Amino acid sequence: MICPKCGFEQGEGMTTCERCGVIFAKVRRSSSAASAAPPVASTAAVAGDLFGRLRGALVAVEPGEPDFFVVGRSLLFAALVFWGWRFMSATIASGYAAESMLHLTLLPFHEAGHVIFGVLGNRFLTVLGGTLGQLLVPLVVICAFLARRNPFAASVGVWWLGESFMDVAIYADDARAGELPLLGGVTGSEVEDYHDWEVMLGKLGWLQYDHLIGRIFYGCGTILILLSLAWGALLLWRQVQLRRGRPG
Repeated sequence: MICPKCGFEQGEGMTTCERCGVIFAKVRRSSSAASAAPPVASTAAVAGDLFGRLRGALVAVEPGEPDFFVVGRSLLFAALVFWGWRFMSATIASGYAAESMLHLTLLPFHEAGHVIFGVLGNRFLTVLGGTLGQLLVPLVVICAFLARRNPFAASVGVWWLGESFMDVAIYADDARAGELPLLGGVTGSEVEDYHDWEVMLGKLGWLQYDHLIGRIFYGCGTILILLSLAWGALLLWRQVQLRRGRPG
């Protein structure tokens, strides 16, 4: 017989190897245990499974939904395309995002962010909390709808998040000029230490970069709105294909 450890060939009936001294019975038991152990999934397999589940959640459509659901989503999507184009084609200087009625939907979350982050007792975080508040709420909406397996509603949340980025862009761009009317009917140039982005960029020493930061926020908003429209269009197409009896 051949030793499974060192490969030395010896006579049959041996219980230990004449060369290395290993006990054959122990080697056989360890080999049996190894072969009986369940295979461990590779990192690539686990990652692939998670990606597959995420992809399924992002493009899931429910069969058998009423017609008015599909019609309603199509009308909402058309409105988002039209309104999204208005936002994307407008300039920061026009202030369109800050003047739209959607600004009023973000304002309570902006002010609540100041209060919530203010409990941390740090002036910078308190001021930053306004921007974080109006960005985090749409993000929470997106996650909530994904958890409820409603990706179309989540895509609308992404659109709202993009619009919120554009709203922030106009505020950041105004840091040095201080011309925007703020809560209370005053402007940043009229009241010292009142304009959020003047305070934050001033503390960071980045006040001269206010226009650049504004353009970055506006660019992020544009990308998010485009992604949301592409996502919504894909979901609507899959819904129509499903109703026609074709795979989406």
